[in-house]
Amino acid sequence: MTIQSTTVICIRHKGKIAIAGDGQVTMGQTILKQTANKTRRLYKGQVLAGFAGATSDAFALFARFEGKLEEYKGKLSRAAIELAKDWRLDRALRRLEALMIVADKESSFLISGTGDVVEPDDGIIAIGTGGPYALAAARALVKHTDLSAKEIALEAMKISAGICVYTNDQFVVEEL
Repeated sequence: MTIQSTTVICIRHKGKIAIAGDGQVTMGQTILKQTANKTRRLYKGQVLAGFAGATSDAFALFARFEGKLEEYKGKLSRAAIELAKDWRLDRALRRLEALMIVADKESSFLISGTGDVVEPDDGIIAIGTGGPYALAAARALVKHTDLSAKEIALEAMKISAGICVYTNDQFVVEEL
């Protein structure tokens, strides 16, 4: 049985970028941890990253992505594309079951193991079991409130935690 981490959201709004993750880690239907940190600052604090999926796989991806950021001198889009290529082509990496969100001041991307690098049209990305709930909430909040990116990320995560049994209310938020 795989140990899973869920629900991370990234909001680009009013010149700021915020990424928030819940703290829940599960194995099947059992909560193993309630205060996990699924978000990271990378490359001299200039890049935010978050993951959902198999926990050990996500840590392997963080390490790989950090290497790509170093190799390409912090160029987020190039590092994301190169990681996605490796992920898709490398036999060992291909087995990893996780999704990543990465963002800097200019861009935000979802990176998947199928080689996808997707930049959202509206600056909002959410992944994990509670991702669709957080995404819907964030889109409504961006459109109908004056909240900041960080406040929207937190409110969207609270809404997701109230709906999704795999999302809790122990949030970690990073902001650029």
